[in-house]
Amino acid sequence: MSNRTPLTGCLPGFGRHRGYPPRYGWLRKVYDALLHDPAALRRPDATVLLGVGKSMVPSMAFWSQAFGLAAHSGQDLVPTDRAHWLLDEETGADPYLELDASLWLLHWWLVSSEPCHVPAWRYLFGHSPLSRSSRAELQGRLAAAAEAAGHRSPAASVLASDVACLVSMYAPGDPRAARIEDELSNPFRTLHLLDPEPPADRTADRGHLVALRRMAGRHCPASLQAYASLDFAARSAGPAAGSISLARLASDPLGPGRLLLTGTADLRRALHQVADTHADLAVVQSGDGEETLVYSRPPAPLAEDVLGGAYPALRSATSCLRPADAGNSPSMS
Repeated sequence: MSNRTPLTGCLPGFGRHRGYPPRYGWLRKVYDALLHDPAALRRPDATVLLGVGKSMVPSMAFWSQAFGLAAHSGQDLVPTDRAHWLLDEETGADPYLELDASLWLLHWWLVSSEPCHVPAWRYLFGHSPLSRSSRAELQGRLAAAAEAAGHRSPAASVLASDVACLVSMYAPGDPRAARIEDELSNPFRTLHLLDPEPPADRTADRGHLVALRRMAGRHCPASLQAYASLDFAARSAGPAAGSISLARLASDPLGPGRLLLTGTADLRRALHQVADTHADLAVVQSGDGEETLVYSRPPAPLAEDVLGGAYPALRSATSCLRPADAGNSPSMS
């Protein structure tokens, strides 16, 4: 990992969300539309079909791809196996995204996937050296990270839009001024990954702080933390049975500790809890005191099995999280 820049593995694009964070119902609407017509989002009546304004249609298409729920097939978009597993009306794990576990899962898919569609998100959660910074400071570090990765330098206005969208997606609004409809339209705020911004009563710069809540991941379901750990292990330690240290899971920029804002103690507790119910998982301690997650099966399919623990009412045992073919599923590596 030492030769990787913070934005390695990210698509060289900022601001493709058009300024809109993902709203309640969007992913479901896109899934239903593409299920019936892969060209649905290119149709002249797409706004009527989706029930949104014209500028929101490309944003909805972007978010569906960023979460790995849709992939290009020629000019069209098609639902991925991942989308069917989660959103299918009859057999999906959570068709209407009613469970907080699904929001944690989507967040993990969003920031951990390669290619990552949201470089600003990847940088903030995985690589930011500070838990608190002004929007201007974050934009400056993003510009430097883009340059280090060899990407074309994004315009300041585009970076500002990215940071504004990220904050709107995760940070609760000021309770004294927030509109109810605005709060209800941003489901990922319920994860409490960012602190609310303080009112801008002194300087605009310091009044617009972006503040990570480093221990927010303690509220992430244990099975989700274990799934993310095995998913990370599959991509970083190899596809075969083996092991990975808890220290790496907790501190690697692309590991669950950083991307899910989970502290080492909470991650350890979650892994022990899940290992107690899975014969193929164990948390062991070496002679020098280092703790390691050991998996006696390949981590990718084991991760899928573990994920089922977050959905006790899951109606389908079919595993659809891994890519089946290049035309229908996003890469997870």
